[in-house]
Amino acid sequence: MGRKPEMLFIINPRSGRGTIKNRLLEVLNYFSAEGWAVEVYVTQSAMDAASAAEKGGGYDLIVCSGGDGTLNEVISGMMKLDNPPPLGYIPAGSTNDFASGLKLPKNIGKAAQCVLKGREIPIDIGRFCTDRYFVYVAGFGAFTEVSYLTSQERKNLLGHPAYMIEGVKSLPAIKPYYMKIETEKETIEGEFILGMVTNAAQIGGIRGLVGQKVVMDDGLYEMLLIRGPKSPGDLSDILASLIRTEKNNMVCRLKCASLHAVSTEPVDWVIDGEYGGRRHEVQIENLRRRISIRGGMAKISSKQVVEK
Repeated sequence: MGRKPEMLFIINPRSGRGTIKNRLLEVLNYFSAEGWAVEVYVTQSAMDAASAAEKGGGYDLIVCSGGDGTLNEVISGMMKLDNPPPLGYIPAGSTNDFASGLKLPKNIGKAAQCVLKGREIPIDIGRFCTDRYFVYVAGFGAFTEVSYLTSQERKNLLGHPAYMIEGVKSLPAIKPYYMKIETEKETIEGEFILGMVTNAAQIGGIRGLVGQKVVMDDGLYEMLLIRGPKSPGDLSDILASLIRTEKNNMVCRLKCASLHAVSTEPVDWVIDGEYGGRRHEVQIENLRRRISIRGGMAKISSKQVVEK
């Protein structure tokens, strides 16, 4: 008998509503039946997933189950490996922005099958300053907070246009930050209530903030900047741009491979839905096709994992 391929399976049992715990034996049985030797690591605290992934260089495949924060930790650990193996992802969080962009199944059984049956998809990884990495978004300001504080059920109930209208109503009360942002193409300066650099069409469960044509391995990020409104007309321009992606002076969208942002006062940043620290200065770099995700829209035919 030949050597069995080895898998490191990192699980966050607290992500979402802990759904992975109810399906764990079923998923492990499926992996084993497909010929894999599986080592399971269950996270207990913050950064456990990163530490486990950093030791995963000897495995043929790393798989993680959790939300966007867990995925961020795992990839952050894998970025320290000289030759990281492919990564399989079983989304089990409450929002799962990144999984939606890759069209990974929300059903845990189907997602487990995609890990083994799907093709490998190379993706860009973002380096945030010198000490952090992000998978799909780094940002500050208005919607970076609002989107994660609003339940997905309410977003679905309101729909995209109504949710945007509700969000824009609160913009005049949000403090703008004066910031100078330099990319490899241009420099933008002014007072902004929101800024984000992303590699996903969905942020905080909201689709269309940065546009729909997002490519995850082109070495470029979509950047969105919203200036602080000073009149009802400014609010109308912001709303028109967010709903219909109209071009105007209040909302800036562009593609960039890197950026350097300096603010006159400390700004709170969000990285993949988690707090990224308060900083005067930020350097962001796109690391093209650095990690391969095993999954995508695989053909699902096996009945070994029950659909629930």
